[in-house]
Amino acid sequence: MTKGFIPVSVKEMKLLGWDQPDVILISGDAYVDHPSFANAVIARFLQSLGLNVVIVPQPNWKDDLRDFRKFGTPKLFFAVSAGNMDSMVNHYTAGRRRRSDDAYTPGGKAGFRPDYPSQVYTSILKDLYPDVPVILGGIEASLRRLTHFDYWQDELRPGILNWTGADLLIYGMGEQPLEEIVRLLLKGVPFSSLKTVPQTAFLQPVDENLPTVKKWSNTELHSHEECLTNKSKYAENFRHIEQESNRFNAARLHQKCGDERVVVNPPYPPMDEALMDGVFNLPFTRIPHPKYNGKGTIPAYEMIKHSITMHRGCFGGCSFCTISAHQGKFISSRSENSILKEVKQVSEMEDFKGYISDLGGPSANMYKMAGKDINICSKCIRPSCIFPNICTNLNTNHNPLVSIYQKADKIEGIKKTFIGSGVRYDMFLNPKADENEKKSHQNYMQELITNHVSGRLKVAPEHTSDHVLKLMRKPSFTLFKEFNRQFNAINKSKGLNQQLIPYFISSHPGSTESSMAELASETKALNFNLEQVQDFTPTPMTLATVIYYSGINPYTMKPVFTAKTRDEKETQRMFFFWYKPEFRKKITALLRKNNLTKIEKLLFYKEGKDKSKPFHSNEGVKSSSKKQKSRRNRS
Repeated sequence: MTKGFIPVSVKEMKLLGWDQPDVILISGDAYVDHPSFANAVIARFLQSLGLNVVIVPQPNWKDDLRDFRKFGTPKLFFAVSAGNMDSMVNHYTAGRRRRSDDAYTPGGKAGFRPDYPSQVYTSILKDLYPDVPVILGGIEASLRRLTHFDYWQDELRPGILNWTGADLLIYGMGEQPLEEIVRLLLKGVPFSSLKTVPQTAFLQPVDENLPTVKKWSNTELHSHEECLTNKSKYAENFRHIEQESNRFNAARLHQKCGDERVVVNPPYPPMDEALMDGVFNLPFTRIPHPKYNGKGTIPAYEMIKHSITMHRGCFGGCSFCTISAHQGKFISSRSENSILKEVKQVSEMEDFKGYISDLGGPSANMYKMAGKDINICSKCIRPSCIFPNICTNLNTNHNPLVSIYQKADKIEGIKKTFIGSGVRYDMFLNPKADENEKKSHQNYMQELITNHVSGRLKVAPEHTSDHVLKLMRKPSFTLFKEFNRQFNAINKSKGLNQQLIPYFISSHPGSTESSMAELASETKALNFNLEQVQDFTPTPMTLATVIYYSGINPYTMKPVFTAKTRDEKETQRMFFFWYKPEFRKKITALLRKNNLTKIEKLLFYKEGKDKSKPFHSNEGVKSSSKKQKSRRNRS
């Protein structure tokens, strides 16, 4: 019944002839054996290294702790992850209200993981097995590796190693550091000596010398205590952290916190094609473990079960997004053969109806893109390759994508392949691209819009104000208008009736009531009834969060306004729904207060109609902030 899965019970382990596992993986998510679920990827990867691995998914931390005891002591270490999403984003809305569901749990039920599972799970393991090493991984730990602002506690907290008791932290995508750790442990190196593995972090006494690695330079950050008393120093720290996170040859970072020092070793180079293929070619069953049969569907799985990840990483560098902080800005792509092989595998699944829901990645159209001259990239510290302009050294040729789309559509059993990931339209509207790139951009846009939109295409302009967009590291809204024009023109020429679904954010640093009023006016003029909207949520290790807490832009050290109070945030969010009669009185008063009577007329009066009556759309609106957060926090 459970043949082919990683064991989740002692009975399953015994059937494989094991008396003791090498590694016990504790995860805040249900176990879905699919390459989009981190616990499955890490378990399968460790298995490929010859280890006996078991998973304890969503252990009960409230009872007698039998879930933590059942497998006993692992030979090598415990691996702990909070799950695919940051637990606090998973549990709370932007208004800090508790969510009533969990997309990574059968039946979508809430309550199957604690807040901060990284801390809770590790504390339990250290009480039960004080001498067994614990390695933290996943997005929750990765983004908390140094001093960070915690929105839910509303305080600056030290790096996660300081308050969990874990022995080692792996940040980012974990395959390469895990492989080296396992190699050294099997060679007989003591766990306590694992101080020079790239892409890991550890604690050491503050007066102890850093381990010697000749090829690494070192950068000391302002101490945690200094950050607590001086927000400017916290902001300065972030600039160094972000720049070093996005370099080919990064420095080793270290920071004092009390009588300890957290040391963050530089990352591995991006995974090459062979390594990526190796990971995605692991023997995933692509379905949830049978233990969940009859317990309801797992919403996150239902969303992605027929999707294909083509690459990792994102060079967009958006101020509010955690993807580049976790996966890196350099793109790691799979081979065409590996991707098409997986498409074929999906086409043979029992419940497959002929439609691939997504051929994409963190951003759909960054596959195979890299610097034309890698030597230039090796010296670059820009957080984004496409803001404030598209780097002239970046190859944005979209032909490899078009080739895969067309070949996938020809595989037997495939009726249609859709692009569900967000598309960066600024890359294929680049006037400075060379002629070959421009031709590929036009081919891509035609192919995408004509053949790969399931009625609605997701894009993320995020705002309409150039001032706010600059802080977001997003292109001018005029570019979205141009894409909207071309999207509609292609639809008309092909006899299609498809929609653009734009994402927008309120209360982002720099956004004011006036800029939200402009957003309402601009989107109304384009006949958009906004669906995909959210209030800005500060998450660890993003530029926008640093500005939110410190009030300072780390790159200019100048003050930036940010809406913080509930009233300020609710007022900004209200402008998304300007057409609702219950908001008209308050919006009108705000517009007049800010001398925006022109916008008042644009919003509330339709030309040629009775000007005493408000104009509003009859269409409904659906807020989907949780889906948006899931999109930006998947690991």
